[in-house]
Amino acid sequence: MLLSNKIFEKLFHQAQQDNSNFLIRIKADRRTEDETTTINQALKKAKVRGQHKVIYFDKNDLEVQATLAVKFEKITIKSSFGSKAKNYPDITAIFIHAKEISNTGGDREPIDWKLITNLPVKIVTDAAEKLHWYLLRWKIEVFFKILKSGCEVEDAKLRTAKALCKLIAIYSIMSWWVFWMTMLNRESQSVSPNLALSEIELKILDHLKPDKKITKNTLSKYILKIAKLGGYLARSSDPPPGNNVLWRGLQRLTEIQIGVKIGMKLVCN
Repeated sequence: MLLSNKIFEKLFHQAQQDNSNFLIRIKADRRTEDETTTINQALKKAKVRGQHKVIYFDKNDLEVQATLAVKFEKITIKSSFGSKAKNYPDITAIFIHAKEISNTGGDREPIDWKLITNLPVKIVTDAAEKLHWYLLRWKIEVFFKILKSGCEVEDAKLRTAKALCKLIAIYSIMSWWVFWMTMLNRESQSVSPNLALSEIELKILDHLKPDKKITKNTLSKYILKIAKLGGYLARSSDPPPGNNVLWRGLQRLTEIQIGVKIGMKLVCN
């Protein structure tokens, strides 16, 4: 997440009031306590505290190892001019600057991150930990992509904020479920399906998408069946099923499961 001027004061001061922690990449340069220096100028003068190696994937999905020069400084920054300067006091936080100084190749812009956090950073290992967290930000982005594109939470037209909060809470659980199953499937092909799906869900999937040949029951096999319910064609040239197609498949599976349970009650009665 890049931090712009518009939400600067409210975000950080709300975090202070709630006693919560943050780690955010900054976009805008701001004035520091001495009025003559900005964040960028202060970090440029700061000494390099050490180096840290990271591994990421370039635009062609090729693995790249990069070496980062790491700086970190405690800096006090001032709020905006005008009324905001009166309403929001100065903020003291840790700024981490990680700049790529070498890599093993790859087609991607060199890393040049400036992060701000209210978590303690005393040694290079502490800064490296925060950099590792930031490297995982794409998982948060994927989660919100499912929440917005799959659940379409932004299109909800509920009358009250309370009702909207309840809906978002339910959708957040479902979005995490989709994301978790997708990642678990990519990490291991031998996980038991019972880890993520109930017995009735497995039976419904076996009925709707029967196996052409007997194979071992794994989560991977049933994720493929769910994806097919969501429109996945499963051609040999297709990449693994993504989050959106899994969301559609799970949505349809849930609707079918509700119908099956209603049918069972009617038959029993």
